[in-house]
Amino acid sequence: MMPAVRRWPPGRGLGFGSIMNGTILIRGGRVVDPSQEIDEVLDVAIKDGRIAALGRSAPRSAEEVFDAGGLIVAPGFIDMHVHLREPGHEANETIESGTAAAAAGGFTAVACMPNTVPPLDNDSAIEFVLRQAARAAHTRVYPIGALTEKREGRELAEIGLMVRAGAVAFSDDGDGIQDAGVCLRAMKYLSMFDRLFIQHCQDRTLGGGGCMNAGPTATRLGLPGMPAASEVLMAQRDIALAKQAGVRYHVAHVSCAETVELVRQAKRAGQRVTAEVTPHHLLLTDEACATFDTNYKMNPPLRSRADVEACVAGVRDGTIDCLASDHAPHGKEAKEYEFQEAPFGIIGLETAVALYIRALILPRVIDWPQLVRAASTRPAELLGVPGGSLAVGRPADVTLIDPAAEWTIDVERMRSKSRNCPFDGERVQGRVVGTIVDGQWRYRLSDHG
Repeated sequence: MMPAVRRWPPGRGLGFGSIMNGTILIRGGRVVDPSQEIDEVLDVAIKDGRIAALGRSAPRSAEEVFDAGGLIVAPGFIDMHVHLREPGHEANETIESGTAAAAAGGFTAVACMPNTVPPLDNDSAIEFVLRQAARAAHTRVYPIGALTEKREGRELAEIGLMVRAGAVAFSDDGDGIQDAGVCLRAMKYLSMFDRLFIQHCQDRTLGGGGCMNAGPTATRLGLPGMPAASEVLMAQRDIALAKQAGVRYHVAHVSCAETVELVRQAKRAGQRVTAEVTPHHLLLTDEACATFDTNYKMNPPLRSRADVEACVAGVRDGTIDCLASDHAPHGKEAKEYEFQEAPFGIIGLETAVALYIRALILPRVIDWPQLVRAASTRPAELLGVPGGSLAVGRPADVTLIDPAAEWTIDVERMRSKSRNCPFDGERVQGRVVGTIVDGQWRYRLSDHG
């Protein structure tokens, strides 16, 4: 019996959430794997949930043959900064809907932040997330535990128990630890487990009541600003504390030029300091807020053109290690409040790849190996999780992208439960056409995709 050969573009396809068991041969795609310094047209064979062979050693046939001509075949993308809202805000997102969105966006794994209600500040909460993720069976989910109880920045949470339960990193995301003494104690304790310390850098004494970047646009609009100094001061403090504590320190969603330079200097000094940046901080400036569209309200806020250029330069030279969506779903009603009262954040899982391409690939800031490293290999390294490589024997987590496909972002067709996306209606280039996790299709673009 001849094996099934599926080609891109597909006909009807398998549709979302379909799973095929057995062996898969991904034939003739451009395999981009920085972990092995591979960037060439190769076949990839998958068997029993693992990468079975690459290139000439791959078999000529399999139970399914997928023709990947013209596609990028990469180790599964990992988004290390996602808000899944469960428990507490299931009307905005659940682990099931959020991971469905992740799979549609080309992510084989996500790390979820602890700012849920109640927060992920104990081992039972970590175990709950892992159970729900296993039940959803869309992507891998790696919980990030809270550093302090209730994320209040006062008493340390049960970090050791959460490590044992499966937390891969720790953060009070959304509420950077304001007290330097508490921050140092958390760093010292976390260093014993060699887990990543992730900080939302924001000194609340500077613009804590602000709703957008402090600058000429905020002044013109009459809105309270959030100065770049609030991010810079905390990052500066933390880098000094991290050196003393010996912890691996990571700056979440970098937004301004001075922070990029602080990270660059720390790296040159040999410190274990890393950083991530979002698509919106690579593409948008605070001038977008002039429309009073609350979908442009972020935290950290959209900054100046000079800050955007510095973030892009940081990705180019490797100062910024990772690309992360900061997927932050909110219900329609909440985002219809006045700008100052509306919640911060936008959804980003299903648009991230196309926006990375717009910001970095099309203007030739970086090449595909650099993008795959920042979206897959490096997050896996920092979190200490499987993935980031298509080496033989590794888990078969694969992202397939058509870099030439043009499509229009349409929030009404997204898998996320929320619709807060400032890029709705925009024409973009580059589309995820398939996501494989553990050797099984978790997403396949169909004519309904």
